[in-house]
Amino acid sequence: MFALAGLLAFASQIRTAETAASLPARKPNLLFILTDDQRWNTLGCMGDTNILTPHIDRLAKEGVLFQNHFVTTSICCCSRASIFTGQYMRRHGIEGFTTPFTVAQWAETYPALLRKNGYRTGFIGKFGVGNDPEVKAMADKFDYWKGVPGQGGKYFVDPKDPNRTHETKKFGEDALEFLSGTPTKQPFCLSISFTAPHARDAMPHLEQYQPDDRDLSLYTDVLIPEPATDNTNFFAKLPKSVQGSEGHRRWLWRFDTPEHYELSVKNYYRLISGIDREVGRIMAELEKRGLASNTVVIFTSDNGYFLGDRELSDKFFMYEEGLRDPLIVFDPREPAANRGRRETAMTLNIDFAPTMLSLAGISPPAGMQGRSLIPLVENRHPADWRTEFFYEHHTFPNIIPPSEGVRTERFSYIRWINEKPLVEELFDLPSDKLEGNNLAGDPQFAETLAQLRAKWKKHREELK
Repeated sequence: MFALAGLLAFASQIRTAETAASLPARKPNLLFILTDDQRWNTLGCMGDTNILTPHIDRLAKEGVLFQNHFVTTSICCCSRASIFTGQYMRRHGIEGFTTPFTVAQWAETYPALLRKNGYRTGFIGKFGVGNDPEVKAMADKFDYWKGVPGQGGKYFVDPKDPNRTHETKKFGEDALEFLSGTPTKQPFCLSISFTAPHARDAMPHLEQYQPDDRDLSLYTDVLIPEPATDNTNFFAKLPKSVQGSEGHRRWLWRFDTPEHYELSVKNYYRLISGIDREVGRIMAELEKRGLASNTVVIFTSDNGYFLGDRELSDKFFMYEEGLRDPLIVFDPREPAANRGRRETAMTLNIDFAPTMLSLAGISPPAGMQGRSLIPLVENRHPADWRTEFFYEHHTFPNIIPPSEGVRTERFSYIRWINEKPLVEELFDLPSDKLEGNNLAGDPQFAETLAQLRAKWKKHREELK
């Protein structure tokens, strides 16, 4: 009797397992959170003991924190085009703010391909590619569209708004609205692109990082140390064209005195804490709606940022401050052993599109040059994973000196391509983390310099 009951129970288990195996795996939801101009280390989980980012830090604690994430071109339009297409600028060809995607290009972006394959797609915030009319026309390319043209509004807080609602909060509200309209059985991909902490360049210089009124009390009793490279010695080592560039001009707006530095950086931090609050609200909404256990979250930024380093502001340049970005990938489906890790493999902004497509079970197009991050999230390390990448910046060459180069795990090779005679820089990063000792003219590194020149030439020809 008991044997028969056990046999029947066992048979039932087999049928249940067979039924489960025959069902298609439930595709994960995708939440892609992009901040604007956030340097890599401005998170508590990245070691900043001053900044308050508890919700983002929690994502890192429960996900994978990537410590060596970089952009291939450090300016908004180019980086965002690379994120959408999974391509280097050399291939997608979008070098300026007025160049839109072609119809053929958009068809092979991650939002277009996900939508084609059954995902409900949403976009909120700064699109960043193309003129205003072309950006507004992108509304037809998504199921939910709350994109904004340009860099966002002139202000973070519209002075005509009696409620003084910060733009960051508005984007958070839009995200909650998107989630409230998402069908339970349809997977979604929501891309939310905050305009913070990007400065509002049209505002008075010391008001360009305008925080939410709720955050004005943050950091008032904190003294944020100036960067070690914010001195005339590091500035004097820059190529003359960089010294006279837009990057230094904007430093004069925001960081030229200790008082200006403290005000600007604290407001920059307040903007990031405002983003953190919205991340917390979105994650709570996912939990509330029963979506959290099947939603993969990617948190990153579009560029690095100079906060007074080398007497520079903004991004543009191939020094570490401009190159590096934060990156967290939280996949709640992964076993606990694979989460809560710090990953040191070199990752790029061109990796996001193939990652999201692969998570959805879609083969990335052959034209994508990035790689899926799934193996690294799963704590697997392919033997052929990259150990170097190519960098290029050609936008606004009249005010931003064009540069190209190669960043390896050890060396950074920077080539100022319009300088006559040619200017090169070579830094040995393990022994020179601040990139203050240019080895390009050192005979002991002549062979290394020749090797990196050859890599630069090879990459720029092969990556088209």
